[in-house]
Amino acid sequence: MNKVLKTILEWVVLFILAWVISIGIRTFVLDTRVVPTGSMLPTIQLQDRVIFDKLFYRFDDFERGDIIMFKAPPAAGESDDLVKRVIGLPGETIEIKNGKVWVNGEAIEEPYLNDVPDYEYGPLEIPEDSYFMLGDNRNNSKDSHIWGVLPKENIKGRVFIRYWPLDRFGTLK
Repeated sequence: MNKVLKTILEWVVLFILAWVISIGIRTFVLDTRVVPTGSMLPTIQLQDRVIFDKLFYRFDDFERGDIIMFKAPPAAGESDDLVKRVIGLPGETIEIKNGKVWVNGEAIEEPYLNDVPDYEYGPLEIPEDSYFMLGDNRNNSKDSHIWGVLPKENIKGRVFIRYWPLDRFGTLK
């Protein structure tokens, strides 16, 4: 085989291998999304690009404050994936009153909020295998206070890095 043909064949094989690895990573390990709304302001800005973990989160429990990507439940009336913050865990009782979120009767600290909620909700006991999700921009977020709890099977992954724009590159927690 002549040298030029061999070089071309090596590049084609390399390109196909890179493509297959890329598809495998995006399908099973990591994926990206553009955040199309301001529901997570100020933590995530409009049109920020984030990376979410599709694999490793399955070996860990969610904690209050985690930001996750999930398939919108039917009651949300959305077809796109959503990004919100985990506020309530299975078995906890959630109530929103006096501008604060109360979990099991205690107000939680939320330094990431844009504004305090100007609505009341609950109390609601979160069923097993479900989560209560809220956007950081509480008064402009269609979240669990509107459509109810999120079933665990709707979760697609944990958002952990903002990669664009570069001046705000970093982890999200």
